[in-house]
Amino acid sequence: MRSVGTVLALVVLATVVATFARRWRIPAPSLLVVAGLAIALLPGTPQIQISPQIIALVVLPPLLYASAEDMPWRELRAVWKPVGILAIGLVLASAAAVAAVAALITPLPWQMAFVLGAVLASTDPVAVTALGRRLALPPRVQVLVQAESLFNDATSLVLVRVAAGIAIAAAAADWGSASGEFFLLAGGGTVIGAAVAGVIALIRRRTEDPVLETVIALVTPYAAYLLAEAAHTSGVTSCVVAGVVLGGRGDRLTNARIRLQLHAVYGTVVFLLESVVFSLIGLALPAQVRALAHGDRAWPLYALAVAATLIAVRLLWLAPLSAVVQRKGGLGRLNWRIPVVLTWAGTRGVMPLAAALSIPEVTKSGAPLDGRALVLVLTTSVVVVTLVVQGFTLAPVVRASGIALEPAHTAREEAQARSHLAHAGLARLEELAELEAVSDVVLDRLRRGLTARLEDARDRLAESNGENSAATESADLVYRQLRRDLIAVETAELHRLYDAHAISDTTRRRLQRALDLEEARLSDA
Repeated sequence: MRSVGTVLALVVLATVVATFARRWRIPAPSLLVVAGLAIALLPGTPQIQISPQIIALVVLPPLLYASAEDMPWRELRAVWKPVGILAIGLVLASAAAVAAVAALITPLPWQMAFVLGAVLASTDPVAVTALGRRLALPPRVQVLVQAESLFNDATSLVLVRVAAGIAIAAAAADWGSASGEFFLLAGGGTVIGAAVAGVIALIRRRTEDPVLETVIALVTPYAAYLLAEAAHTSGVTSCVVAGVVLGGRGDRLTNARIRLQLHAVYGTVVFLLESVVFSLIGLALPAQVRALAHGDRAWPLYALAVAATLIAVRLLWLAPLSAVVQRKGGLGRLNWRIPVVLTWAGTRGVMPLAAALSIPEVTKSGAPLDGRALVLVLTTSVVVVTLVVQGFTLAPVVRASGIALEPAHTAREEAQARSHLAHAGLARLEELAELEAVSDVVLDRLRRGLTARLEDARDRLAESNGENSAATESADLVYRQLRRDLIAVETAELHRLYDAHAISDTTRRRLQRALDLEEARLSDA
């Protein structure tokens, strides 16, 4: 980019657009792409050049880590087999289909058609996570889409390296070494990511400084990414593994105050980075189109054909896989609406763009790489098409499918969980009453609070009224100490409910945050 002023203007633009997207309840990535494209078409708009180093080193690690940290470990274990099939089989099938279509209808040589197929073969975790946040998908469906997008990048990255090597060296593909490289990238990235997560977990257990905890959390994705890249393995896989491991143990590593602070800081960072990067996609397309040769002016038709190929291959792959999974799960009538939703949720985004930007500009002989500009335009335009078309229509497709969880279901699950927590707290309170170590005034205040929570859960009300006590300062101190003890009991009960598959990960996170907020208020009192 030309100047710091351009960067700041981009941040302001992206933040304003993303804010309106949230207010209008439309997908922020889709609106950001449209806004970026509209701004780029205005006269006098400076030309935007996206640096692959900035995308790969600055933007991707925290966004990948945040997406992986939200991954519920319990649901991930339940879908790891179909995720593995999609992360390898579907990526290979998509790359082959796109390469064949591109070689047939575009002026790209077959080597660059293969590069295009490899670049667009995998779905994008950043886009998938951003688009899926407001959808009430069943937990396993949501995790399947998100996990596939997180774990298919190693396969796509190997394909891109093999395809780029063929294009710049005009050599035959060495599939034996490619298989070894895949295991090196995926396996090495997994080991390094797990090792980084283990070290970070040890450090965070011994740290109680909120500022230091925040710095550690922000540095973690970069450490996982850079260490893996330095070892010539997959930084993407390392980031994802570190996020999954630490995300599943985050509630046990820190206290309530630090968790709330980390949630606020990381939410801000992710919001800004997502806003900027999706705006950049729209801003960069016109400049890339202007760099095309005159013989490539049919690129919109090429892009639509490639996007349609990706959707068709994905549906043809997911339909039989979904049927097998549902049949093994003992379901009577097969639900064909699930593969349709899974197909429409498979958008492309930042990762394909970063892969396309990493393609060398010249061959080994020093000649310009033929077709690179068209590959870049087709990659960006397919990303724009999937984000705009699928992004704006994904919510209606989910609603029409009938597989989305009804608000009443979520509210009922949360109310039942709150009832269990209140019962656990009351049981602990009765144990304290039998010891006769606490005054009746404090016990009665705690009992009234828990009873109110229990009644609130039964009635499924939105909020409960607080209790104002006229107790002495000493009794108030005892109350706060005992309430924190009861919150610990309720937290343990919350984890038990989740481990027993009685509640979803979404409900667990929502109730944990409510307990954290109350504990933080008690500490401030």
